[in-house]
Amino acid sequence: MGDSVGVIGLGNMGGAIARNLLAAGFDVIGIDIDTARVGPFAAAGGDVAETPAEVSRRADIVITSLPSVTALEQVVFGPGGLVAEGRPGIVCVETSTFPIPAKMAARDALAEKGITLLDCTVSGTGSQARQRDIVLYTSGPADAIERCRAVFEAVSKAAPRVGEFGAGSVMKFVSNLLVAVHTVAAAEALTLAAKSGLDMETALENISAGAGNSRMLEVRGPLMVAGDYDIGSATLDTLTKDSEIILDFATKQDCPLPLLSTAALYLRSAAAQGLNDQDPAVVREVLGSLAGLDSRVPFEGGGTNG
Repeated sequence: MGDSVGVIGLGNMGGAIARNLLAAGFDVIGIDIDTARVGPFAAAGGDVAETPAEVSRRADIVITSLPSVTALEQVVFGPGGLVAEGRPGIVCVETSTFPIPAKMAARDALAEKGITLLDCTVSGTGSQARQRDIVLYTSGPADAIERCRAVFEAVSKAAPRVGEFGAGSVMKFVSNLLVAVHTVAAAEALTLAAKSGLDMETALENISAGAGNSRMLEVRGPLMVAGDYDIGSATLDTLTKDSEIILDFATKQDCPLPLLSTAALYLRSAAAQGLNDQDPAVVREVLGSLAGLDSRVPFEGGGTNG
């Protein structure tokens, strides 16, 4: 049982985590409501479960990688969920970016069942996760985190404990603030390069070698240059959702975030044009349209609500 790990949610991030666990020699039991994700997982050697509770009965450590608070509530409180039928004694590692009160509600309900929930958010994209190039911000009881250490080492390059439960989410908010701002800043810089007549590929190479480089320029700059945003990494929908969560959290802390507020406007503008399933790099198309460049995405000026 110590070599068995459950993964609930096999999307871009959860699927990559599951494959890395399989490569590290763990037996992995997984589940996803999207059958298109289950097939590749099974083909890679994963064992498919029918319910979250079944996952908990077959693994001592269960990782959840979910798209929404609604999905978290279904896994925890729904039929076949962890509260109703989960196995006491397991550690559940929640990796998603949600409002902290939603995670605390799940933690408290699971504690009554004898299940320990950790708040362990992920810094990195799905493509980075496939390369084990992510950081897990772990938070919660130190002994439970140490119990998961081998699992964390199999899927990430670092997994520091950042504090008590909830600190992992706060650390992710701080990190993703920069992800959103740097993504839009990279798009703005490359738009200026193109508008000024520079070759974008050469400009990207030169910027990356200089003081203006950033991790998001490295990750998303090539997508902006190629104009190819149909990749299995992160989605605009996810980054837009995360930005709204961060802005709401910061408002409650009386902490203004003017740069993130501006970046979020352009993310929402891209979302308003139906680009939610594209990589966030697609925001360059919005900025290109504003600059009068020949862009595949016409700018329609929406997306300032919310």
